[in-house]
Amino acid sequence: MLGYDLDAEAVVLGIDTSHAERLSVMSHQAYGPVTGVPRILKMLRRQGVTATFFCPGYSAERYPDLLRQVVDAGHEVAHHGYLHEAVRGMSPAQEGAMLDRGLEALERVTGRRPVGYRAPLWETTYATPGLLLDRGFLYDSSLMDCDVPYELAEHPRPDARSIVEIPVHWALDDWEQYAYVPEAFGSGLIEDPAKALSMWSAELKEFHADGSCFSLTNHPFLSGRPGRLRAVETLVEMMRELPGLWITTAEQVARHVRGLGLTPRVFPQPVVDEVDGQA
Repeated sequence: MLGYDLDAEAVVLGIDTSHAERLSVMSHQAYGPVTGVPRILKMLRRQGVTATFFCPGYSAERYPDLLRQVVDAGHEVAHHGYLHEAVRGMSPAQEGAMLDRGLEALERVTGRRPVGYRAPLWETTYATPGLLLDRGFLYDSSLMDCDVPYELAEHPRPDARSIVEIPVHWALDDWEQYAYVPEAFGSGLIEDPAKALSMWSAELKEFHADGSCFSLTNHPFLSGRPGRLRAVETLVEMMRELPGLWITTAEQVARHVRGLGLTPRVFPQPVVDEVDGQA
């Protein structure tokens, strides 16, 4: 599964709206929709594969024509917050309002209601599954406990509904390889695309041998640059050589999993008693 998080300016503005005054920073983020996505769409067309674009509502509103091009090219558009908000500390009502605002923007721009969600920063709460189910979502792609998709129960009670979970992992994300914007985010380390390709291709081979689900997360403002995109295209070429490997959208993965009749997995929230500051 190829996933592109179309964060653009939203990821920086979600950290601090004062970054809107920094033209160079805004141009760095705009590289994704302005230059990266058109290049990525050409690569996907060359390879004959479809991908899922996880898009904040703000990005959809700022680049509506681009989102329509993504849909017209046969790719999936999924929900990725409104302004790439971190939900840690939000109440369920606040998180729900964020979901609704992003849904409204994406549906208005693309003409389609997304069925998938990826939490900004992969940060969810124990309320998130229920909030997504209340809004008709089929799947989430934010958790990291497994190598294959599964059904996630919204709560431990017997009457729980379930949502399909498509797991992710930091090692299969280009952010840790390339993200660097002074005073905004990033480690200051910009890796060689050859290193990213080496790491991802090694993981790909083992995921394939294990019968697992390889879910790559890229950002167009990072991996839309020529050398980095060449590394991703080389990886896609490797995927196409592996026997029996299915390259598809997150929605299609989720619909396949939903049809398997799996028993939902329950995640009871840990209870921690503190005595004198000690857990």
